[in-house]
Amino acid sequence: MWKKFKNNHIPYLYLSPALVSIFVLTFIPIVYTLYIAFTNHSLNYMENYDFVGLKNFKTILTGSLKHIFLPVFGWTTIYAVIVTIGGFLIGLILALVLNNPHMKETRLYRAILIIPWALPSTIAILAWQGLLNEQYGGINGLLNIFYLPDIPWLTDPFWARIGIIIVTLWLGYPFMMNVCLGALQAISPNLYEAAEIDGASWWCKFSRITLPSLLSTALPLLISSFAFNFNNIGAAFLITKGNPPRIGTQFAGYTDILTSAGYKMTTQFFRYDLASALSLLVFLVIGTITYINMRATGTFKEVER
Repeated sequence: MWKKFKNNHIPYLYLSPALVSIFVLTFIPIVYTLYIAFTNHSLNYMENYDFVGLKNFKTILTGSLKHIFLPVFGWTTIYAVIVTIGGFLIGLILALVLNNPHMKETRLYRAILIIPWALPSTIAILAWQGLLNEQYGGINGLLNIFYLPDIPWLTDPFWARIGIIIVTLWLGYPFMMNVCLGALQAISPNLYEAAEIDGASWWCKFSRITLPSLLSTALPLLISSFAFNFNNIGAAFLITKGNPPRIGTQFAGYTDILTSAGYKMTTQFFRYDLASALSLLVFLVIGTITYINMRATGTFKEVER
């Protein structure tokens, strides 16, 4: 009897710390957020809050916050697409260069190029905030050396967004570079030798051998990277704090993404109801886009078989 009990229940005993952690740190916050999203829990109703149904979602999507949600959602989507695809392209180009067998000191170059990934992201972002400072920042100082005018990195909506994109690309390309390097080194050299015998050009080998092999490995990671960047509050909040501000609202500035807007609703305005509803909308958007991309790219095919 003890042997039967041991074989059937001991594995659950080993898994129990992880299961308890997931339940306490993940499941309970999700359920609580779902609950708060359908109430009016805010600064004015901290204890005696009531169930209001879909009112918060209507306020965000079709009500008074519609003029905030739609522009912020558009900017968040553009930001996530640019930094995801841009990081992949930069990583791919660097990986192709570093994978050249005739290139010397590749280990040194790899160590240098991986530095953004090795640094603590918060410290690196704050360092970039100093570099982008309009008065004493190093980037504008460098531009002045070449007699170029200062760029309002932190006060102009367009340039503030460009600065955030640059910082995120700098932080994200090392991961994609390593992914592409691993995929390139996994391709059999015999394929390239056979292509050279057939007289294939460099572009033909890249488009028919290299790129398909890379995409089969990188596409699932691109999807997860898009989901991460869609919620990547770091650069948007630490560099500009969502500024420059929008006229007519304090909930979200020009560089706020949906996640940082929800964070402001919670910490600055104590609108836990609207922040929870916004978080659920972000979850639905990311979940839907991720599912569609995985279906389109065939990520589930292996599982379905």
